[in-house]
Amino acid sequence: MNIIKLSAFALILAGANASAEDCVGPGAPVMPDGASSTMSQMIEGQKAVKSFQAANIEYMNCVEARMTAEEADDSEKSTEAHTASVEEFNAAVSAEETVAGQFNIEIRAYKEANPK
Repeated sequence: MNIIKLSAFALILAGANASAEDCVGPGAPVMPDGASSTMSQMIEGQKAVKSFQAANIEYMNCVEARMTAEEADDSEKSTEAHTASVEEFNAAVSAEETVAGQFNIEIRAYKEANPK
């Protein structure tokens, strides 16, 4: 179920990027299975999540800069573009929350499967 959610957010970002000028969002990282992963695999998963988060911040900064330019233009076309940019930005925020939440679930599963 969570893989489906991550895939859906990746598609939302990819679709949004098709119309975005110069702004390319990152794809969601592949999550380790906390219940069966080794510590090394969990660390690699954490690195992938951090890399995704850094790339997503760059993407959101790009979209935000585009939104600022669109706000300065009073045309109807710019207003529509601004609305689309706001939706892209919000989708990026949601994707980051989903990725972080999923990784936290996998960490808990790892800790449960590997008690000290």
